[in-house]
Amino acid sequence: MAQEAANFGEEAWVDVLEAVDKTYAELVDYQEQLEARNTELMQLRSFLSSVMTSISDFLIVTGKDCRITDASASFCAAVGVAKEDLIGRDIGAFLSDSHRANLLDTIHLTFSMKTGATLEADLITRDGPDPVEFKVAPRLDKRRRATGVVLTGRTLGELRRAFSELEHSHEELKHAQGQLVRNEKLASLGRLLAGVAHELNNPISFVYANTHVLEKYLDRFETYFEQVQAGASRTDLIELRQELKLDRDLKNLRIAIEGARDGSERVRSIVEDLRRLSADGSGEFSQFDLSETARIAANWVKRGTKSAYEITYRGEENCMAYGRPGHIQQVVMNLVQNAVDALAGVEDAAICLDLSQVGDRAVLTVCDNGPGVPEDISTTIFDPFFTTKQVGDGTGLGLSISHKIAEEHGGSLSLVAKEGKGACFRLELPTGEPT
Repeated sequence: MAQEAANFGEEAWVDVLEAVDKTYAELVDYQEQLEARNTELMQLRSFLSSVMTSISDFLIVTGKDCRITDASASFCAAVGVAKEDLIGRDIGAFLSDSHRANLLDTIHLTFSMKTGATLEADLITRDGPDPVEFKVAPRLDKRRRATGVVLTGRTLGELRRAFSELEHSHEELKHAQGQLVRNEKLASLGRLLAGVAHELNNPISFVYANTHVLEKYLDRFETYFEQVQAGASRTDLIELRQELKLDRDLKNLRIAIEGARDGSERVRSIVEDLRRLSADGSGEFSQFDLSETARIAANWVKRGTKSAYEITYRGEENCMAYGRPGHIQQVVMNLVQNAVDALAGVEDAAICLDLSQVGDRAVLTVCDNGPGVPEDISTTIFDPFFTTKQVGDGTGLGLSISHKIAEEHGGSLSLVAKEGKGACFRLELPTGEPT
């Protein structure tokens, strides 16, 4: 019995020692796990701290009592309160009176519904109230019970100020674009002055010459009627009439009047075209005859150039389009003028304006038989200030402005492929007001 008791005691001690060893090993393993979890927790806290320090948006964590438990550095800087002084304070204390109740109601709704919400409220910052868009999300534990909320906020003040500045810049851009259009038109008009002076000088000189002739005829008729009134004899009047050649003057008188009238009509026509050309085109959109506008523009370019070229028109006579006639006239003048410049030194130079209506689009193509546009620059010809002309011969804005005008009219301006030599530009415009 004693031997059995001794054996039992040894076996028990062995079991105890094994259990102790196992428990110690488990404790060591548990300690290692705790140390690993603690390291992960420290890293997570460090990461969260860096996030709270670096983010530019606001981030606020509160308990269920709406008191702040953590906040980003951006929020602390905005309200002008250090983080250690911010902890434990009610989030509502940092909102304007008119928005405080709304935020607290939204937080309580988030607790009950366990879903996020968005609202706008004025945050009381160091610089005064600033509108902020807050997103409210619930903090849930493992049992999905709400323990607080997380608020993220983005200030709207800077965004709205930037938007206001953007609108102001847009207005300035529109004004600058209008100035460019007017300046380009003035530059074109400057090139046409010589042609205008020549066009006006011819009919005015004709009118002046005919009025001088009429004045000479008037002197002769006054001499004859003075003798009639003085009671001269019939024989004397016949001799005087032959001497003054009144019969011939009577025939030439009608010719002189018709010539003066034709010259005056020519002046009136030129002035009417000039009035149309001078219209700034900044008024309301309207429907107009693109074919007439294109002819007027091409004729003015022809008046202002000394180059010899033939211009032809093809297609529809009354091709209606919708837009600002003055601006479209400037576009056509730019296209024709560019074609004229490209034809310098070309024999049998020719420009063709073709008008057609394709569906709900009025289409004008301006083609020439010049050297054409090299392929390597075909993608850049509509860029502002791009030009192949010599310095002083062009601003490089004509095609760029024309392209922009076409787009603003709901149309397009493009360089299209052409069989044979030369370049061909295609202008498309809507035929009526967009619905």
